Amino acid sequence: MANLDPQQVAQSFRFDPQAAQDLRARWLRLVDLGVWGDLKSPRLGALARMRKRLLETGENLRSLLSDRSWIPQPREQVKSALGACVKLRDGLLDLERAARLVEGGADFARFESELLALRAALLRLLEHHERAWAELLEGLYADPEDGAGEGD
Repeated sequence: MANLDPQQVAQSFRFDPQAAQDLRARWLRLVDLGVWGDLKSPRLGALARMRKRLLETGENLRSLLSDRSWIPQPREQVKSALGACVKLRDGLLDLERAARLVEGGADFARFESELLALRAALLRLLEHHERAWAELLEGLYADPEDGAGEGD
């Protein structure tokens, strides 16, 4: 098995600072709307569940963007990041499910628009980095002598 190039791993963890700041700002606007906005749901407890999922999504985003250089092995850094991606995707799905129960209120349209914008921005970030990390890990297991991956 080959080793990961530490430079390639470090490069894969370079998050676009503007995209990260944009995600944080979008999430904060959504939290503001979710907590202080005029939102309505016919189901008891639905808004509280949605707020909880919104906070979890922010925690998962923070986890994804966290520095992993403290993890000694590059392979483990990548695996940790991919795990954070899965958790963020799951959390986003849970948030979307909870948000489906929000059905009205003066701020509903803005809340819905902000949620969709956050989702799109998150998925762009995830897809870019997941692809890079998956390629790094796949490179570990590729055997140049047997042509693995060609036609399999």
